[in-house]
Amino acid sequence: MQKPVLVIKLGTAVLTTEKGEIGQSTVRKVAAGIAALSNDYRMILVSSGAVGSGKSFFSGYKGTLAERKAAAAVGNPILIRHYQKHFSAYNIPVAQALCERQHFSSRPRFLQLKETFEEFWKNGILPVMNENDLVSNVELKFSDNDELATLTAIGFDAETLLLCTSVGGFMDSEKRIIPVVEKVDARIMSYVQEGKSSLGLGGMLSKLTFTRLATSLGIRVVICGLGGPSPFADALAGKTGTSFIPRVSNLRARQKWLASGSITLGSLYLDRGAIRALERRHSLLSVGIRRVQGKFAPGEVVQLKDEEEQIIGVAKVKLGAGEMTAKLENKNTIAAHADDIVLF
Repeated sequence: MQKPVLVIKLGTAVLTTEKGEIGQSTVRKVAAGIAALSNDYRMILVSSGAVGSGKSFFSGYKGTLAERKAAAAVGNPILIRHYQKHFSAYNIPVAQALCERQHFSSRPRFLQLKETFEEFWKNGILPVMNENDLVSNVELKFSDNDELATLTAIGFDAETLLLCTSVGGFMDSEKRIIPVVEKVDARIMSYVQEGKSSLGLGGMLSKLTFTRLATSLGIRVVICGLGGPSPFADALAGKTGTSFIPRVSNLRARQKWLASGSITLGSLYLDRGAIRALERRHSLLSVGIRRVQGKFAPGEVVQLKDEEEQIIGVAKVKLGAGEMTAKLENKNTIAAHADDIVLF
């Protein structure tokens, strides 16, 4: 039996000092924690910190898109050298895996990526993932590394996703860490203070958004910190951080990819009758669509939204945006087949 997959994501605020430099003691602790789990899991490390490692090389750095891309290109080899140095103490080679959004949006490309990672694991190599900022298309970028880590966890059918933060867990309104969250609902979302750290692109709102996606597809998520001598083992054991309980998922691998990896090019706003039909595993008829948004062609993936404009799923459509808009009143036109629809 294969060992389960564990994805660990480290944010910029966790990895860097107040000066914005990579903390060597932090990387040392990360290496020790991952080495301690290497006999039990196939692991993927999703690491921020490339921009922070490279921006000091640019005079008058202001954080423009071009500067961030350039800083990431300089910082990525610096970051990977830090990991190589500290993982070598445990005889664990590391591989740099720079990915783009299209590695997940294209099923054949993703399967090739998966085969490469299997080779890493067979040879005891730890893949260290980050976005390939230098060449990533602005419109098709990951929103942040929380998204990259979540899509990776779903695509590789991970058992658990650890999201490491500087605050050590998900806090209630009294700033107390909540040990267990059964469901990401309105009460949990009400605790979120919109904003982000000065160093990272993410924030707790981003983490909750992707936690909801991961848990809906059967993956346990733990938001944790790096405190204590065994931060990863303690988080997995439920001793620290916040554990988000996953739902039981019976989706096939292709459906999980559809739900997580596809680039959505538009949105369909559905009425309640259409949503009830989809919940009974029926196809989506155009008569149940209230509004079409965006430009998309037949065979492309769109978001499905309810009357409150909440995303409830995705679908690979049979019609383009123009034709679908023209047939909204047609009761016999199938907009998306049941097998190409995934509800969250």
